[in-house]
Amino acid sequence: MTNQDILMPGETAGPAKSADLVGKMLREPAAEARHSLPLPSRALEALLGRGEALLLLLERTLQVRLVPRDGRLLLLGEPPQVERAAAILRHLLQMAEGGAEIDEVAVNYQLALWEQRLHGGRQNPEEAAQLSQVIYTTPKGRQIRPKSYGQYAYLQAIDKYDITFGIGPAGTGKTYLAVVKAADALRRHRVAKMVLVRPAVEAGEKLGFLPGDLQEKVNPYLRPIYDALDDTLGAETAAKYMERGLIEVVPLAYMRGRTLDASFIILDEAQNTTPPQMKMFLTRLGQGSKAVVTGDITQIDLPAGQKSGLHDAQQVLHAVPGLAFCYLTDLDVVRHPLVQKIIEAYARAEG
Repeated sequence: MTNQDILMPGETAGPAKSADLVGKMLREPAAEARHSLPLPSRALEALLGRGEALLLLLERTLQVRLVPRDGRLLLLGEPPQVERAAAILRHLLQMAEGGAEIDEVAVNYQLALWEQRLHGGRQNPEEAAQLSQVIYTTPKGRQIRPKSYGQYAYLQAIDKYDITFGIGPAGTGKTYLAVVKAADALRRHRVAKMVLVRPAVEAGEKLGFLPGDLQEKVNPYLRPIYDALDDTLGAETAAKYMERGLIEVVPLAYMRGRTLDASFIILDEAQNTTPPQMKMFLTRLGQGSKAVVTGDITQIDLPAGQKSGLHDAQQVLHAVPGLAFCYLTDLDVVRHPLVQKIIEAYARAEG
């Protein structure tokens, strides 16, 4: 905090203008500490765009009172809470000024980072800019950005390496972000085809007993990938691309013997491959192709005693140049905030 930003009890931040204050947020009880942060126009719009909802969320989560006034955001409360809130809000407001959405996930993530830094974690001064970076715009105009620094590193690795392993718990965006990158590469004509692969472990890779053609047989196992395609390309475009063979969705068992050139290949749920299957998949890579392998080594559905191909790949390939292993954690979970707490609880129980 700078001296000019700190307001002691009894001081004011300037003449109050009722037009600059927000509804029920007009409350300034005696507080032990005050702090003010610059509130540029775009950040102000993000903060007040949903009425009082976001302000109330921030107040409840950060345990301070917030008052927008004269181009600044006034923080009031106990000194430790004000210090913490100032550090967190500084990042959130920078992100909002860069166009990023501020929601409960973003608030909880910055709060978790603050707790981590109290135990020796270091702060990267470029972090706010990283989370404001648009990586893709959907047909409906929705801008997709990384929601955590782990996601940002994962996306950077996909750009840099021909083979990237994204390993982490459910809800960290491993598959979705890989599909986003594949859709972007296809749309920019950097690749000629997108190939999406998943092991159908529940059916033992033998899908013949299920009714229907191949596509109908594998649909239950590939639904998450279809959902990501519909979101990134639009349902109509995704269906058209599949009809033309620009997008291929197949079970892992059907990859044997193929060589894929100029393709963006994603192997999802890779923890459910065996070591021979993983080797088979990785050796399908042809000229001008890129592969992303995603999985969660804490949710292996293979028969007891069967080694996971993803776990094996970490040991066998860790020193091979030209590929990257990216590890996402519960800190990178971007689903409902309860998902992060559930993952942490299971980790404690299993540890």
